[in-house]
Amino acid sequence: MDISAIEGEELSSVTFVQDYVQFDFNGPLLTLYIWPEVFRSEGSYAFGEPGYRDMLCALIGETATTATIEDGVALEIEFESGVILRTSLREEDYVGPEAINFRSGNSDDPLLVI
Repeated sequence: MDISAIEGEELSSVTFVQDYVQFDFNGPLLTLYIWPEVFRSEGSYAFGEPGYRDMLCALIGETATTATIEDGVALEIEFESGVILRTSLREEDYVGPEAINFRSGNSDDPLLVI
């Protein structure tokens, strides 16, 4: 799965839904059904911990520098500030039939699903 369309794009919004989260990169839209962890220089934040949602929202306005997927392991996005967003893609961490939906923002590209 190629999500490189978000590289160089600014995160414009984070949308929290009951059991998933969406990241809009001014066109490319990434939906995560497994809550990501946030890694910052002072520590990491996981779903349910104090400050977790604040850390995700703090990424709004930042530019993604790299976006990679290692099948069966993790999706990882690094931002210009050095913050890393990582979502597990290990089968045992799935809470439903899929972990990720990605739309590149280009109408000719298919919806990518893992």
